[in-house]
Amino acid sequence: MKLEGRTALITGAGRGIGRATAIRLARDGAAIAINFKGNAAAADEAKQLVERAGGKATLVQGDVSADGAADEIVKQALAYGGGRLDILVNNAGITRDNLLVRMSPQEWDEVLDLNLRGAFLVTKAAMRPMMKQRSGRIVNVSSVAGVVGNAGQANYASAKAGLIGFTKTVAREMASRNITCNAVAPGFVPTDLTSDLLRQMEDTILKQIPLGRFGTVEDVANAIAFLVSDEASYITGQVLVVDGGMVTA
Repeated sequence: MKLEGRTALITGAGRGIGRATAIRLARDGAAIAINFKGNAAAADEAKQLVERAGGKATLVQGDVSADGAADEIVKQALAYGGGRLDILVNNAGITRDNLLVRMSPQEWDEVLDLNLRGAFLVTKAAMRPMMKQRSGRIVNVSSVAGVVGNAGQANYASAKAGLIGFTKTVAREMASRNITCNAVAPGFVPTDLTSDLLRQMEDTILKQIPLGRFGTVEDVANAIAFLVSDEASYITGQVLVVDGGMVTA
């Protein structure tokens, strides 16, 4: 229970990596604010799973990329935490995959708005309470696509690369207030966002992974749990790649 007494806001926590992170941080003792945009059934299921794991959670609906919504999301998380927000995990994201020559401006904008602008808005809203507390842990969920690029994902890779630059800048700006900011960069992890791609290219992708298997959402959640813990108090501005050894440079 190393996170007991702390409140964590996880965006896009109804499914996938966000849900697994909610469950893991709850097991470590944190009270969880589960943010979701529209899938109330999935978010409610995530809440039930947190509670079955012995934790406690509340649901906070809102589109992190919409003006004003991020402030309200953070406000509700603060109320739930009794005026404190100790942990922020920026996980909300979408894909709109297409080759660059076929990618529409709408496909580009939708991905950049949610995956990058959303993280900016929520982090900015969370800064004031964390600065007042003089403590905080922020983890941004990037991707190996943001580290090495990926064909058919110019929008997604750009957003995730931008998130890495954002992470490093927030780390520099907030270090004096005892606020750390790091990123995790998952490799190929089966989720609702990636399942179609993995089915189509399973053999090709597995040959690129030295550990010989796809990652799990729990693998990523474990990395996030470390970065928000006291054990990682001297780590900030870093990118922890969770990919089975696929990216080595």
